[in-house]
Amino acid sequence: MKPNALFVGYKPMFMSSNHYLQRLKRRFGVKKAGYSGTLDPFAKGVLVVAFGHYTRLFDHLNQEPKVYRATLWLGLHSDSLDIENVLGVEVIPPYSKERVEEVMGALEGEISYTPPKYCAKRIAGRRAYDMARNKEEVELPTLTMRVGRLSLLHYTHPFVHFEAEVSKGSYIRSLGEMIASRLGCYGALSSLERLSEGEMRFEGYRELEPLEILPYPKIDATSLKEEFLHGKKLLASDLGNPKEGKYIAEFEEFFSIIEIKEGQVVYLLNRMEKC
Repeated sequence: MKPNALFVGYKPMFMSSNHYLQRLKRRFGVKKAGYSGTLDPFAKGVLVVAFGHYTRLFDHLNQEPKVYRATLWLGLHSDSLDIENVLGVEVIPPYSKERVEEVMGALEGEISYTPPKYCAKRIAGRRAYDMARNKEEVELPTLTMRVGRLSLLHYTHPFVHFEAEVSKGSYIRSLGEMIASRLGCYGALSSLERLSEGEMRFEGYRELEPLEILPYPKIDATSLKEEFLHGKKLLASDLGNPKEGKYIAEFEEFFSIIEIKEGQVVYLLNRMEKC
C-alpha cells in the first residue's frame, strides 16, 4: 500500500472504527491515516479509509446512498437499540408478512427521528455515548434522514431481516426502532452491516484511483503547471472559461481540485499526487 492511498476496508463486529484504523496503520506501516463514516463497534462492514495526503479527499467523495443490511429483533428492549445494552426481551405474537412490509413501505422518503442516545453525536463538546454510559441525561435534537429504499429480505419471527438505502448521517438503529414502534412493540438490532457508500464496496484491500471516483469533471491544465505548483491567482478564462462548479485540474504527476466561482479559480486541494 502506498503512503498516499484511498481504499475500502471492512471493519469486524465489536471493534471501534478507531481501533480498526490503528490495526490498518500497523499492518501497512503508515503514520497518517483516517476514515470517513464512523461505524458503531456493534456494526461491521464498509469503512472508507485513506492514508497520507489522501485523507483530504473525504469531503469530495460521493458517499451516498449508504446501503445497510440489518436484523431487527422484535420484542428486544435495549437502551442502545442493539444487543449491547439489553434491558429485557418481551415475547410477542407474530405479525403477518404483509403487515411488516406495509410498515416498512410507509417509512420510505424523508422521515424525522431522534438519534439513539448511545451515538457519537456531541453535546456541549462531549460524546452522547459517553454521557449515556455515565447515566447522564442525554437530549439529542430531532434529525431528518432520507430512506430511498427499505426492503424486507426475510421475516422469521421475531427477526426481521431488511436492507436500507439511506442518506449520509442516518442511524439504522433508529430506523429499526421506528419499524418496531409502528408494529406496536419494542425492537432493537441484533446485527448490522454496511454494504456500500456510494459506489464504494469492499473488494479486498485494493487501492482506489481517486480520478475515477471523484465526482468532478476533469480539465487538462498541463500548460498552467507552474502556476498551480505555486498557487498563483488564476482566472476562469485561463482555463477556457468553464461553467461555475468544481473541477479536477489534471497534470501528469498530480491533480488539483478547484472551484470556478465568479470568474475566479479557487484552490480547494492543490497538488495531490496521483496513485
